[in-house]
Amino acid sequence: MGSFMSDITFKNPFPAGWQAVDQADAQAVVRFAAERFGSGLALASSFGLEDVVLIHLLTNVTEQPHIFALDTGRLPEETYECAERVRQHYGVEIEWYFPQASAVEELERTKGLFSFRASVENRKTCCGIRKVEPLKRALTGRAAWMTGQRRAQSITRAGLTVLEPDPAHDGIWKFNPLADWTLDEVWTYVREHAIPYNTLHDQGYPSIGCAPCTRAVQPGEDERAGRWWWEEPEHKECGLHSSPRSYRGNN
Repeated sequence: MGSFMSDITFKNPFPAGWQAVDQADAQAVVRFAAERFGSGLALASSFGLEDVVLIHLLTNVTEQPHIFALDTGRLPEETYECAERVRQHYGVEIEWYFPQASAVEELERTKGLFSFRASVENRKTCCGIRKVEPLKRALTGRAAWMTGQRRAQSITRAGLTVLEPDPAHDGIWKFNPLADWTLDEVWTYVREHAIPYNTLHDQGYPSIGCAPCTRAVQPGEDERAGRWWWEEPEHKECGLHSSPRSYRGNN
């Protein structure tokens, strides 16, 4: 493997056949992940456009997909409505994770309700409490997880690979089956398969997070311009996907 891997401890050996997966289409990647990791695989869903595509793909290859979501306490109502439509449409169970109440209470008592707009550090503190810590609990005991990240979404994701190690979560594996999809391709798939989706997408929200941290984008802006719009583009990650390097090395 590449030299940078020497300082990372992995929970599982790198999946056999990963080279083919890295070049495969999304359905093949999802099937590979489901067959290779079984109940050890979890799909993280924020019920954005990409995630509902992945739920559709996953339900095509397994009857009991493990899907989880992070309820930050500040999600738009439309996100909850989408989650419920998806749950009923596919007959799947969604495992919700919430931030620790004591941590949220302390944050809001000491820094107020909108401290995340004061600085990148404050915003990352809020994301850490509401997203990163619950994610760690959601992935405990898992062997791999799947996300809807795409390279075209932002400069912070331009180097994204289909399969990558995740040293931030005990060395489990992370699949990004839609890494090379464009937004138009995502929309085409959603429409062709009549997939339930978040209605905020029809109101100019290509990327949807917490309500106070998300706005509609303007013509010509990139897909994630509406996320933490007061920050510079290179800072626009919440900590869920902050793997320092991606892996395309050799075995």
